[in-house]
Amino acid sequence: MQRPSLRLLAKPLLESRRGFCTSSDKIVASVLFERLRVVIPKPDPAVYAFQEFKFNWQQQFRRRYPDEFLDIAKNRSKGEYQMDYVPAPRITEADKSNDRKSLYRALDKKLYLLIFGKPFGATSDKPVWHFPEKVYDSEPTLRKCAESALKSVLGDLTHTYFVGNAPMAHMAIQPTEETPHLPSYKRFFFKCSVVAASKYNISNCEDFVWVTKDELLEFFPEQAEFFNKMIIS
Repeated sequence: MQRPSLRLLAKPLLESRRGFCTSSDKIVASVLFERLRVVIPKPDPAVYAFQEFKFNWQQQFRRRYPDEFLDIAKNRSKGEYQMDYVPAPRITEADKSNDRKSLYRALDKKLYLLIFGKPFGATSDKPVWHFPEKVYDSEPTLRKCAESALKSVLGDLTHTYFVGNAPMAHMAIQPTEETPHLPSYKRFFFKCSVVAASKYNISNCEDFVWVTKDELLEFFPEQAEFFNKMIIS
């Protein structure tokens, strides 16, 4: 006889939790669009010194193969096609000219897309640097809203890959004494990666740049601590 009463108690509790999630605050989906590393970064000098010490130490105890085995391996390599390997340069022309519109720069680091315009919740009418974004409207999921935000900038999502369906981080923005007229809202960040593309036709913004993590933090001095924890480079 007590089970129905427990169900009746659980229903209002569920409604209260749902009521807590739904609020009048706007929800904004932002996209952290990144280009992964193209070349392996150079190791730290301390790491390189340890690797060299480890290699020299292991060479003392290496197993020596019989000369007959080594001769067979040498004979197999004769007559086969060999291609001369020429490593690609780490410093490109885009690095030398500091062309931040090019994806072919900072090959040993990740790059992130920033666009120049007026984002939601801007403190003034002047354009600022921000991530591709869109206010959540009637999309079935917040991920779809993030896809629409990136699609409005790139035109299509052919050479993109969204990492997961859940956001990687979020921040709650509240009005301050200096900006009491601004609405409160929540901004959710989704990660998306560049896939098999060296250039995008970016539009619907006044300007754009591809920047490294250190360069990105310079654009957001007030949120530098937040983005430093959010972005793992």
